[in-house]
Amino acid sequence: MPKKAAFVYDDAMSQHVLRDDHPLKATRLRYTYELLDAYGAFSREDSGLVRPRPATDTEILTVHASEYLEAVRGLSSGLQIQNQALFNFGSGGDNPAYPGMYEAACLSTGASLVAAHMVADGEVDVAFNISGGLHHAARGNASGFCVFNDPAVAIRYLLSRGMRVLYVDIDAHHGDGVQNIFYHSDQVLTISIHESGRFLFPGTGHVEEVGVGDGRGYSVNIPLFPYTGDDVYIWAFRKVVLPLVDAFKPDVLVGQLGIDSYQTDPLTHLMLTSQGYTQAVTELANLGLPWVAMGGGGYDQAAVARCWSLAYGIMLETEWSDRIPQSYMERYGLEVLRDTATPEADEPLKERMWHFAEETVQEVERYIFPVHRLA
Repeated sequence: MPKKAAFVYDDAMSQHVLRDDHPLKATRLRYTYELLDAYGAFSREDSGLVRPRPATDTEILTVHASEYLEAVRGLSSGLQIQNQALFNFGSGGDNPAYPGMYEAACLSTGASLVAAHMVADGEVDVAFNISGGLHHAARGNASGFCVFNDPAVAIRYLLSRGMRVLYVDIDAHHGDGVQNIFYHSDQVLTISIHESGRFLFPGTGHVEEVGVGDGRGYSVNIPLFPYTGDDVYIWAFRKVVLPLVDAFKPDVLVGQLGIDSYQTDPLTHLMLTSQGYTQAVTELANLGLPWVAMGGGGYDQAAVARCWSLAYGIMLETEWSDRIPQSYMERYGLEVLRDTATPEADEPLKERMWHFAEETVQEVERYIFPVHRLA
């Protein structure tokens, strides 16, 4: 029986501007939607285009502090808040306060809740909110371009439905906000595969961060060396993720599908191709779980549109033609959907990447696997 999928999107998601020179461009969402539309993704019986709704304050408060919510609302409307730095906002940094910030963050979070509702109710097998995946936001502050932590809000909802939640984060940056929010829980298994925090923001995501109390062994990190490519990445993914999922036996998958792991991303140093990225997404699809999928990082806008379109094709069990549809090609200049070349590292760098990944996997097996009786 073919999978049924939903794509949660509205053009309102792509209208806000954090700052003219800010690397996170909401237009990447529209580019992705338009590419999928050019492929006919939303005219199929097994694919629905679903409009989002804003999250309510009550839903936001399942994760975030009330004083933080009020600060976001005030800054969004133009109020001058003297202590905005306490909430990690600043005009020249990662997290500028901008007009309409509250509304944009509520809409992105609400879109993830729409996806979670549809999956939990069995309306679809998978729902994809490309505006979501804002995994750095903390209970009381913004972080790493993220205002509200929509993955955590969606997970809270799924927990309220009595589900055990698997959260897998393939963004190049560590999913620190989600990890920290569920650090004490054994009902949420968080797994983040990312460029090591020794080299990249937020500086966390080391294997030793395993959770505390009931949550000990339920926070899993797979840090990788800069310039890691497809083969090392997928090897580490399979060695850690697959046995842990089998042991945890989740009811639902929440997947953060950031594509800042891509080889030309301007902010990171991993070297995935579109093929490596889609292999990771395929591994998640093959788990056979109800799936709430979210976007995340990605700062090469053409790569974002191509790779998230490929990801939605995987959710639909469909391979889009490699030739970009003519209408989109003429508008944006993209000609080919998939990469045609794989970057090559020199032998010393390859050895270092493999050695780093092998040590990481060994540490995960030592710290995490015994908790799940995999030793």
